[in-house]
Amino acid sequence: METPPELEAVAGDNDDIRITDREYDDEHVIAVDFGPAVGEPSLDIADGMAIVVVERAGDQAEPPPTASTADVSEQFEFAIPADATAVVVNNSVLTITAAK
Repeated sequence: METPPELEAVAGDNDDIRITDREYDDEHVIAVDFGPAVGEPSLDIADGMAIVVVERAGDQAEPPPTASTADVSEQFEFAIPADATAVVVNNSVLTITAAK
C-alpha cells in the first residue's frame, strides 16, 4: 500500500505532521500524526475519499482571541488506497491499514 500523495504533500508542507509506514507479518500500517491539536481530528469517508479536519490552537498571546489568534481548522482530503481495510482516527493519529 502506498501513502496517499495528498498526505505526503501536506506532511512535506507542515512540520507538525509526521507519517510513518510500518510493515508487519499480516498487515501494512500507515500512521499520520497530526501533531498538537485542540481536539480529536474528525474523519469522514465518502465515495472512496477521506476528509480529516484538525482543530489547532491559534497564538496564545494576550489580548483575548481575535481572528488572527483564534483556533484554526485545517482540512485534508485524500483518496483511500484501494487495498485499505481500515481508516480510523485515534489519539490524533490517522491510521490506514491493509491486510497482506
